[in-house]
Amino acid sequence: MAVYVYSIVAADHPQRLDDLDGVGDPPSRLRTVHTKELSAVVSDAPEELRLKRRDLGAHQAVQERLMSDGTVLPLQFGFTTTDDNAVRAVLEDRTEEFTERLRTLEGCVEYHLKAAQDENALLRQILQESDEARGLNEEIRSGNGSPELPLALGELVSQEVQARQDQLAAGVLDALRRFAREERSSQATGNDFLSVSFLVERDNEKSFLSAEQDLAKELGEDFSLRLHGPLPAYSFV
Repeated sequence: MAVYVYSIVAADHPQRLDDLDGVGDPPSRLRTVHTKELSAVVSDAPEELRLKRRDLGAHQAVQERLMSDGTVLPLQFGFTTTDDNAVRAVLEDRTEEFTERLRTLEGCVEYHLKAAQDENALLRQILQESDEARGLNEEIRSGNGSPELPLALGELVSQEVQARQDQLAAGVLDALRRFAREERSSQATGNDFLSVSFLVERDNEKSFLSAEQDLAKELGEDFSLRLHGPLPAYSFV
């Protein structure tokens, strides 16, 4: 039967899993696959694995329990392989790599930050600070300008938005990265100008959270900073 893999931990990790269920309906039983230095937490994989709330919750509960007791390499939801022997073979082949990563993640958690600026506020700012954009806008509103002016204004505003958001993203990173061991940026979507994960040492959590709160106050009401964590270090595995 196919095997669902949740995470990898050191062999001496407590691995307290007795009161947790795995994915599937009915829930699967959790077990571990061991080598001398590593353990993988697994269960039988359901025949049809779908992105359901219950299964996501079961997956996350395993990661959080393991994280509360020590360092964990969490796998993303949905990772399966053929059987326990395949899991064991990977642990043996990549022992050095996994052990090194566990050392790197020791004593750390992940925080994920998304940042956005109110679109109307940003447009007002551009029209106030860009003479060219303001001039084009006034010509369009007068009704006497060329039909090509709206396109020119749109292109100019788009360039200004990108430049300003790049600058804002760099400023946010500069303000927070000194409190983190590592960072991983991902593609921002929607109105967000930044999507980034920070690997934060437990000893630095208070300083990191305080710096994020100070930054939110400094940026003001036109900005939205959404910080999620502490999380298992998915982005750094």
